[in-house]
Amino acid sequence: MQELYAIYREHPHVSTDTRRIVPDSLFFALRGASFDGNRFAAEALRKGAVRAIVDDPAAAGEGCILVDDVLATLQALAREHRRALGIPILAITGSNGKTTTKELVSRVLSERFVLRATQGNLNNHIGVPLTLLSMDASTQFGVVEMGASACGEIALLASIAEPDYGLITNIGRAHLDGFGGPEGVRRGKGELFDYLAAHGGTAFVPEADPTLAAMAAERPALKSVRCPLAGAERIESHLEGDYNRANIAAAAAVGRYFGIADGRIAAAIGSYIPDNNRSQRVMTERNTLIVDCYNANPSSMRASVENFLGEPLDGRTQRIFILGDMLELGAWSEEEHRAIAALAAGDPAARLMLVGREFARACAGSKLAQRAEFYPSRTELAAELERHPVGNALVLVKASHGIGLEHVIEKL
Repeated sequence: MQELYAIYREHPHVSTDTRRIVPDSLFFALRGASFDGNRFAAEALRKGAVRAIVDDPAAAGEGCILVDDVLATLQALAREHRRALGIPILAITGSNGKTTTKELVSRVLSERFVLRATQGNLNNHIGVPLTLLSMDASTQFGVVEMGASACGEIALLASIAEPDYGLITNIGRAHLDGFGGPEGVRRGKGELFDYLAAHGGTAFVPEADPTLAAMAAERPALKSVRCPLAGAERIESHLEGDYNRANIAAAAAVGRYFGIADGRIAAAIGSYIPDNNRSQRVMTERNTLIVDCYNANPSSMRASVENFLGEPLDGRTQRIFILGDMLELGAWSEEEHRAIAALAAGDPAARLMLVGREFARACAGSKLAQRAEFYPSRTELAAELERHPVGNALVLVKASHGIGLEHVIEKL
């Protein structure tokens, strides 16, 4: 590893896709279920990579470094680099709000530090190493988002990033199939607290969340800082939904802990304008949209629906729910989809447009089958909106990313 790290120090850029090779970089030939990066090692070298790290002896030609496992080597290199940097790192995970909280925290901490944070959704076993390897000698603080869909994954990511600080946004009913149920979510996300407790780290704990408070208390060795909601409501932001107040409170608490003045915290949070279909209010020529269709699980869906039920129409004449399936729920899918549909149907005047097979299956044979409109996919929904355009409505658009509801926004 020391030899490879010395090469990385001379060529501190990493590529994993030959379609986006960075000249003078190291190419890591990762394998996947349907691809093998070893096949593209020679192409990467032709396009400007200085070395290709491979784990197939047949691909180990000139310019290649043969290792036992490319992914494990990438992760080990990232850990080595993290240790060499020696900077404070804050890890963020949770069932909902990870990316929004990461963006808020990053803006706040950037008021004091030269900071590098996770870009996009690079929050898994590949993305976290790439995030760490994007940091350089000028970086003073790192913010690393960690995603997981099964127990053991946060423990792995923490062993790579070795965070000094951690923040769990919440424990919700997400990825229930992979975690094996709600208790598995609690255990899996709690792996971040386990790491911090074992290594002298500090956790930021939302004061109003009894589950997270209990999880922190279960680990006596864990140092914790409370994130009070009080005051967060006075910080203006561009985020939709009262549920984002907890994310704002967490960012404010982190900022205060690191000595950033309240005025600068408020200005930093106010500067964040959500994009990528997360907690956005979009005004079109005909309608007002609440767009939150980057992802969805029962916890985030319930929060969005409850918030939307309380939204004033503000001159609009109709309230419309456009809700798509929540994925990766396994045996809990039917129960969770039926509960969300029933919650939205609590407004008798609202129009309820449900997209996907899971909602249709969950509502079949119940009163909800007559109350709602069902569309097998976004294609059929788009056709309906094309035939019968919606006008002067307040519309919530919420679904798992795999449903692709962002592609129908232009019809609204």
